[in-house]
Amino acid sequence: MIFPVLKRTIIIPPACKILLPVFAVNVVIENKPGIADPEGATILSDLVMKGDFTTVSDIRTAKMLRFTVNEPDRDAAVARIKSLCEELRIYNPVVSRVRFEAEN
Repeated sequence: MIFPVLKRTIIIPPACKILLPVFAVNVVIENKPGIADPEGATILSDLVMKGDFTTVSDIRTAKMLRFTVNEPDRDAAVARIKSLCEELRIYNPVVSRVRFEAEN
């Protein structure tokens, strides 16, 4: 026997909504030391070929993601995004190091 699914809509009056602060959480993902960075090597090679940037000896690239989240405080915002990144496997902890920075 199949039972129909009843859908309910709960309407929360605007006065009852809790306004949480908005935080921007940056997630910076870069290769660990000793892991090859071909993009950084290519940029360094281009600079060396130009000849004007001989004092530059190494370039490492990174990826930065910015999340906007409503949480009660900075620590909760970072914890939420860290959990999300781990759940979605946004980075590989074996080869990458990650840094979480929150600002509001």
